[in-house]
Amino acid sequence: MVPSKDPTQTVPTDPQEQQEERPVSSLLIVIAMQAEALPLVSKFNLSEDQDSPFPKCVPWIRYHGKYKDLEINIVIPGKDAMFGVDSVGTVSAALVTYASVQALKPDIVLNVGTAGGFKVKGACVGDVYLATDIAFHDRRIPIPVFDQYGVRSRTTISTPNLVKELGFKVGKLSTGDSLDMSSQDEELIRANETTIKDMEGAAIAYVTDLFSVPTIFVKAITDVVDGEKPTAEEFLENLSTVALAMEVAVTQVVDFINGKRLSDL
Repeated sequence: MVPSKDPTQTVPTDPQEQQEERPVSSLLIVIAMQAEALPLVSKFNLSEDQDSPFPKCVPWIRYHGKYKDLEINIVIPGKDAMFGVDSVGTVSAALVTYASVQALKPDIVLNVGTAGGFKVKGACVGDVYLATDIAFHDRRIPIPVFDQYGVRSRTTISTPNLVKELGFKVGKLSTGDSLDMSSQDEELIRANETTIKDMEGAAIAYVTDLFSVPTIFVKAITDVVDGEKPTAEEFLENLSTVALAMEVAVTQVVDFINGKRLSDL
């Protein structure tokens, strides 16, 4: 005889609800630069994939392994074939994120990286932020509705317990394809009440939104955008030091996620 179901119990039927009912088991970390990624590859004892799920023609690199109860994948866009530098910016970030989400089916995505910060909003070099909102600042389309599409402002997933436990700063993130900041960029950045500025976040958010994959944005400040030093000079000066600080912060985030459901974050 088949036991009767308890009418007071509800079983989630939506895939997102079902995911929230079980602990996170698969984590995808998307990082733009190799120098930002390698400390975490070492920390989590990951191995470079020799049988990549990506097409042979692309420079994308995947590191993977097991850390505690989590399957961790770190992907980077790799070096540009023509110029030999890290493939930074929105195009590479979106492409590698799309391919990785399709191939690896993660429960959650972390976009980890360095960023510029605004001292008027309280940001200092070495601070670690979790982004609460994301927008573009260099997609200017002055046509009704298209202007909103260009900015594509949105709120990220809520992680109140994570913020409370780890004590990171929180702020709005704005993304554009230039390291420097034009006067037009600055106008929109200020209109968006931005605290942190990067070159990948909003593009990654666009992709993960398509697939409804929860995404957390962890950004460490390498340069003060409205400070005294030239942005490029300050970024290069602080990159290696801040990358190590970011390793500590991301390890704390991953340790917090381990064994928890999305609803616990």
